[in-house]
Amino acid sequence: VGHCHPDIVKAAHEQNQLLNTNSRYLHDNLVDYAERLSKTLPEKLCIFYFLNSGSEANDLALRLARQYTKHEDVIVLDHAYHGHLTSLIDISPYKFRNLEGQKEWVHVAPVPDTYRGLYREDHEDSVTAYADEVKNIIEHAHKRGRKIAAFFVESLPSVGGQIIPPAGYFQKVAQHVHKAGGVFIADEIQVGFGRVGKHFWAFQLQGEDFIPDIVTMGKPIGNGHPIACVATTKEIAEAFAATGVEYFNTFGGNPVSCAVGLAVLDVIEREHLQAHASEVGNFLMKLLKEQQIKHPIIGDVRGCGLFIGVDLIK
Repeated sequence: VGHCHPDIVKAAHEQNQLLNTNSRYLHDNLVDYAERLSKTLPEKLCIFYFLNSGSEANDLALRLARQYTKHEDVIVLDHAYHGHLTSLIDISPYKFRNLEGQKEWVHVAPVPDTYRGLYREDHEDSVTAYADEVKNIIEHAHKRGRKIAAFFVESLPSVGGQIIPPAGYFQKVAQHVHKAGGVFIADEIQVGFGRVGKHFWAFQLQGEDFIPDIVTMGKPIGNGHPIACVATTKEIAEAFAATGVEYFNTFGGNPVSCAVGLAVLDVIEREHLQAHASEVGNFLMKLLKEQQIKHPIIGDVRGCGLFIGVDLIK
């Protein structure tokens, strides 16, 4: 919402003057914020865990998926990056290919990129073809006696090249993953909070009939303040709680962070930033496409709202 936005600075300052404590102490801000956030999401995503960073959020999502499914394996997209914790380096091909390589429990699916990928714009049904790649991975894993806990994906792959997956891809993948007893995790850490303009969450670009089982949030949630969140279903949360090992995060959901989170939502709403992302994004895309006609080096211009990729080619 902009560097040093006065409303965000004020919210943090005012709450800091009153109380900031760890989350063993009950505070209304936590409940108020969870309630407010829930209004932006599909109804079934109604349980919230608050943390300090996107990496923490993705690590918790992994734990939730494994506890709920009792499976271990994870399917990710090629070139993906999901965070800097050890557990997340393991599911980030962008990182692990330069480190210790791919773990046995990690499976890498091709990016649903219709410009450079396996199946392109001229393919008769790229959605099904890309989803079938995931289906094949699942079948191959099952033959080896392995079981899928989750398909873990950024709603719009960012580090992988600002990719816009074709609509319907998530629905088809979710069918295969659910059939295998796994869950669908949407990482909204780079692309959530109205950045795509048309919707508040990037996974909504896939259509109203698609709802992930777990959604993770970071970066824009606090406008630079360290706050993150995992939203999930009652069923998954209950399976996680059934271990008797409660989830605790000292500063996750502290009063100041929640005051900041609430202020961010206020600003997005009041300043119509979602519409702004659409308008400015469309304007920028139009100008870039004009450049594309003039310059053969520009191979592709793609994007949604203020999430835009320009592919330069030889």
